[in-house]
Amino acid sequence: MAGRRARTGRGWDASPPRTGDAADPPRPRRGRRAAEQQADEPASTPRDESEVAREICLRQLAVRPRTRAELAGALAKRGISEQVSAEVLDRYDEVGIIDDAAFARAWVSSRHNGRGLARRALANELRQRGVDGEVATEALGELDEETEAATARALVDRKLRTARGEPDAVFRRLVGMLARKGYPPGVAIRAVKDALAAQSAEAAEFAEQIDADALAEAEGELDRDSRPVD
Repeated sequence: MAGRRARTGRGWDASPPRTGDAADPPRPRRGRRAAEQQADEPASTPRDESEVAREICLRQLAVRPRTRAELAGALAKRGISEQVSAEVLDRYDEVGIIDDAAFARAWVSSRHNGRGLARRALANELRQRGVDGEVATEALGELDEETEAATARALVDRKLRTARGEPDAVFRRLVGMLARKGYPPGVAIRAVKDALAAQSAEAAEFAEQIDADALAEAEGELDRDSRPVD
């Protein structure tokens, strides 16, 4: 039987066309006139810096309310000039989009009710966000001592439900917890002492031995000594 001849047609075993073969689609040739026209076209106009600044601010404000200082910092990180930043932020001040006083009041209410933070911790957070001292003081003034003491007691009562250990160890842990939330030594010690006295006979006996005033004074002195000197 004669050998079979290899298929060389355009079927499934046809060889792909080589570069430059007739099967290749012709490439369009660009003339000199087309190249010159493209070179003469103006480049895309850069976006207005004020427009970019406004978009940055609106994206920041869409996440949560911001202070003027926070927005100024965000604009500086994106390379917005101080002049344009001031113009945009001044305008936002005028129309009420930025209101540091309202921000401070909302921050104090939210963080105190939600996290149980005391005035000292809240003042530090407002300072970190660039709120003016007088504005912060006014907002913190809405949180009176009675409310702060009641919140401290509620925090202790909640923790006592799952607290384990000897009364003295529990006492130290709870006072430390309140201190981290910004409560003064006197408020923290009295809140824990009163809560322990109401918990059990053993805890009440321990609480009776606590001189809250003397201990608060000692803790206050240690706190003052540990603060950095300006």
